[in-house]
Amino acid sequence: MSEPLPPDLASALLHAADRLDAWAGVHFFTEVDSTNDIALSLAARGAVEGASVLADLQRAGRGRRGRTWFSPAGAGLYLSVVLRPGSGSDGLTLLTLGAGVAAARAVSAAGGLPVELKWPNDLVIGRPWRKLGGVLCETIGVGATVEAVVAGIGINLTPAAYPPEIAHRATSVEAELGRPVDRAQMVVELLVALRAMMARLRAGDRAAVCDEWRRLGAAGLGGAAVRWHDHDRERRGRARDIDATGALVVESDGGIEHLIAGEVTWEQLSRE
Repeated sequence: MSEPLPPDLASALLHAADRLDAWAGVHFFTEVDSTNDIALSLAARGAVEGASVLADLQRAGRGRRGRTWFSPAGAGLYLSVVLRPGSGSDGLTLLTLGAGVAAARAVSAAGGLPVELKWPNDLVIGRPWRKLGGVLCETIGVGATVEAVVAGIGINLTPAAYPPEIAHRATSVEAELGRPVDRAQMVVELLVALRAMMARLRAGDRAAVCDEWRRLGAAGLGGAAVRWHDHDRERRGRARDIDATGALVVESDGGIEHLIAGEVTWEQLSRE
């Protein structure tokens, strides 16, 4: 059972009720294994789109490709939101990109910090890129039928003692701004932006979502040098664009490829 909302969050959600509607249904926990696990369970029990789970600490937060998402107490925004796109698996890559756009909007609106996006799901800043946050989308359904998607979003808000393997490339909103940020307002702005993004996708306006992602992810497109692994073989090429589904368009070996998953490294922008 969820816990009472912190007073600042309850107040922020109340004042934003006209912007959020059903998306104001936040389930709060001081400590959980994973907010995505709880949100997936809520979705399986029929939770409406916009229902969300927020925690102060995750003991086993998940990142992409089986990684752990470092989630210490009070240092970040750990939020998982139930989405119901109402279609099959087609478009899930774009949904992940759209959630990244929403997270970038929230950081800018609530903290005044302009951030960039790294395909497919990272919030980054600076040169070379320092990572502020990320998105992990997981689905429930039967076969190719997707009943719901849970978008798990983690944003580093305050400086923390990051594990050695990520310390050289991780940062936080407060570290970049040099001043405190309001987590409650960040939650509100993130939910508002996610709601607007889902409305666009549901209306069939994929182009608008792609265009906004291209603007925020421009540094990694337009011919940026990349490398990735394909069946245990390292490949190299140049990232040109994203397509209408959110796949990364890469020029390699004289041809064009569309990457929908995998680990891609930007050679001039990433911190190794």
